[in-house]
Amino acid sequence: MDAIAQYFADFTLVKAIDMAGLVLGLVYLWLEFKASIWLWLVSIIMPIVHGYLYWERGLYADFGMEVYYVLAAVYGYAMWRWVRGSSKGSGEKPAERPITHFPLRRALPVTLVGLALWAGIYWILITYTDSSVPLCDSFTTALSMVALWALAQKYAEQWLLWLVVDIACTILYIYKQIPFTAALYGFYTVMAVFGYRQWLKKIPASH
Repeated sequence: MDAIAQYFADFTLVKAIDMAGLVLGLVYLWLEFKASIWLWLVSIIMPIVHGYLYWERGLYADFGMEVYYVLAAVYGYAMWRWVRGSSKGSGEKPAERPITHFPLRRALPVTLVGLALWAGIYWILITYTDSSVPLCDSFTTALSMVALWALAQKYAEQWLLWLVVDIACTILYIYKQIPFTAALYGFYTVMAVFGYRQWLKKIPASH
């Protein structure tokens, strides 16, 4: 209790943004759990909040990731809103992309891309920044990029990728002393399990 009281006694802009990010993150998680297309709108707002927070704490890869999040949000909305291969001129309202399983044929190429991203981001961090946690920062950033792509494809297994990211981020943010964001990712870790189970129930029988 004394630590909490001290935290609020020394209230700063970074801490206020940390709390705002917590609220936005919970809204985002609820929308993702429901497989609501509106999660992509929140995905555009959150990077502004988290980007400032990560820059202030020297998490430069995570800061760069926020730019990717904005672009991915536009891509993800388009992928969810319009089913690939839908006919033009039919006059029918396009249906949302259904939830499906991650195809095994993509496992190897996606893994190789993920490892390449990790190595590339790590090299950038150790070469051009003063990051104190380049290995972990680059890992969570690279895996988040892959997981966000899987989310845009609406694969149920994207939750498993986020589970790994969330565990790593929880530990990293505790170390970097941004407790509200750490608490958010701790909650994400638990909800990733429930989210995965929920999405499995939504997969059409044909898939």
